[in-house]
Amino acid sequence: MIASPRPFSAALLLFGWSLLGPGGLSPTLHAQPAAAPVIRVNAASAKPGSPLLYGIMTEEINYSYEGGLYAELIINRSFQHSAQNPDYWSLVKDAAAAGTITLDRSEHLNVALPVSLRIDNTSVLPGPVPDAGAVPAPRQRVGVANAGYWGIPIKPSTTYRASFFAKAGNGFAGSVLLSLESNDGATVFARAQVAGVSGNWNKYEAVLTTSANVQPTAGARFVLLTNSPGTLWLSQVSLFPPTWNNRPNGLRPDLMRLLADLEPKFLRFPGGNYVEGNSPETRFDFKKTVGPVHERPGHRNGAWGYFSEDGMGLLEFLTWCEDLRMEPVVAVFAGLFLNSNVIPAGPQLEPYVQDALDEIEYITGDVGTKWGAQRAKDGHPAPFKLTYVEIGNEDSLNGGTRTYDARFTQFYRAIKAKHPAIKLIATIENVTSVTPDLIDDHQYYNSGQITARQAATRYDTADRNGPRIIFGEYATRGATPPTSDLGNALGDAAFLTGLERNADHVTMSTYAPLFLNVNPGASNWPTDLIGYDALSSFGSVSYYAQKMFSTHYGDTVLATVIENTPTERLTAERGGSAQPAVVPSLFASATRDTAKGLIYLKVVNGLGTPQPGNIELAGVDIAANGEAVVLTSANLTDANSIAEPTKVVPKTEPATGLGRRFTRTFPARSVTVLILKTN
Repeated sequence: MIASPRPFSAALLLFGWSLLGPGGLSPTLHAQPAAAPVIRVNAASAKPGSPLLYGIMTEEINYSYEGGLYAELIINRSFQHSAQNPDYWSLVKDAAAAGTITLDRSEHLNVALPVSLRIDNTSVLPGPVPDAGAVPAPRQRVGVANAGYWGIPIKPSTTYRASFFAKAGNGFAGSVLLSLESNDGATVFARAQVAGVSGNWNKYEAVLTTSANVQPTAGARFVLLTNSPGTLWLSQVSLFPPTWNNRPNGLRPDLMRLLADLEPKFLRFPGGNYVEGNSPETRFDFKKTVGPVHERPGHRNGAWGYFSEDGMGLLEFLTWCEDLRMEPVVAVFAGLFLNSNVIPAGPQLEPYVQDALDEIEYITGDVGTKWGAQRAKDGHPAPFKLTYVEIGNEDSLNGGTRTYDARFTQFYRAIKAKHPAIKLIATIENVTSVTPDLIDDHQYYNSGQITARQAATRYDTADRNGPRIIFGEYATRGATPPTSDLGNALGDAAFLTGLERNADHVTMSTYAPLFLNVNPGASNWPTDLIGYDALSSFGSVSYYAQKMFSTHYGDTVLATVIENTPTERLTAERGGSAQPAVVPSLFASATRDTAKGLIYLKVVNGLGTPQPGNIELAGVDIAANGEAVVLTSANLTDANSIAEPTKVVPKTEPATGLGRRFTRTFPARSVTVLILKTN
């Protein structure tokens, strides 16, 4: 991911419209060929495909972890988002009570969390310590409220696990009352009580459970109250709903379900620009993200500007891979910061090379190694499999090209010396001192650019003698919604047909960014694959296009060509100057699943009209009946959203009259997967 502003290269494959600026899109005239297009698939001319072709890429952007995949519901749980104020925390108290809240750096839990939140209950008359669920009388409660990341999600019959570190002083002898309640305090959805807070720092835990008749809402807050005069210091206040596989410190189930349904084969993490930051303090430093969460200091997200608590640390990324059976692709910091500062190759870079070696040891080392022992202490004695490590991220930017060859070479030699089987990925092509195992290519395509559709043939004539490709970030951009619309999805699908046809050369591919919290103020980068708010989530149209491709992908790539390719004259505005061009509007790829005896033929029709096509398959016999999975909608700007999460989704229908030769009409502006059974 590139921190904006960023120049964009060739645009992706969007069909049948021209950009009119903010006003939207309009169709263009179509120039149909005299003869119907012919899609030829030769099953006798096949090459192995990459089993890792479809995966996911992630970084902390658009509140992807904080307020997103990482299930923690409390924002600013460590009170470090601001040096002056307890941001996102507000004072709450009864009318008869008096008190204040302040940040306190003189009293704190540990070196990692150097500030606490101090609650002073200065009420004159103490109230009695209530039994669980009772209301103190007189009301002299003073405390704090946190509304979470654009709301605390309340669901019926749900158990929430609260925890906090606390220390009492100045005569405090009461209880700590916890509640989930409406933002105005009028409705309490669940409550709990913690008694016996001592004069030393300790961790306290409680369970809050909503009733079966609670109506789902995000209009809620978490409240923590004292009911006795005195002082209470708080550190790392946490609230977790149920998590995927019930993992402690775990991940949000609905987002994990969307990811699992993609059947991703790898995860590229932790970024993206999130790897680099603008300084050593704002980069992703894995050593500060392992160990107990209350000993992780967190850091300012140098790429996207907000604070990362680092509850989503290296082990959480690895268990995410484990839960979804994905191959980890780990990016390590390589000396380039986003502000163009560079740590040159040589002695100054050596500590960061050692960090990379230590990170690999944490992932793969046995319990007899220093960092393998740390992983075991963190709760995962078994090593993880690691095949791919990426050195840096987008080093063609910010002046990184001039120094990357030497920096990559230093990492390469050190890592290969200890781990010769690990495949090392370069972020740019001009590495000459050593030969990378793979090269990471990134392209973001603006929907209005004429040259976009050429990206579908990007690797058709690529040199197979050089390093293979990981397409670590791609997306068709320019949609009005925060996530992609149908027009974007058509571009993405056309591009993917090209990657599939060249899956002998392109090892991996992944859309980016993966996540977006759709609330105002959360977006750093449209257009995105999956959207959500506190309560619900949805897959974009591009999500469903990718799902069609990733779940209908074989082990063998079949030679596929289109004759009489239909074209259209597309007019796009770029920099205020219209640049018309005639571009193709039909794209196809085919793969074979040998074990299942199936051929998946994917066809993208970008025209605003239905497109008849003649299908001819050689070297194989095809059964008369199969299935078709079709993604389409009436308008290019149709999109999914929180309000309409399934407005544009694929539909499966019978496909009849199939064989070695058949004719099929592909709907206007559609992505189709034909599932063909071989005899």
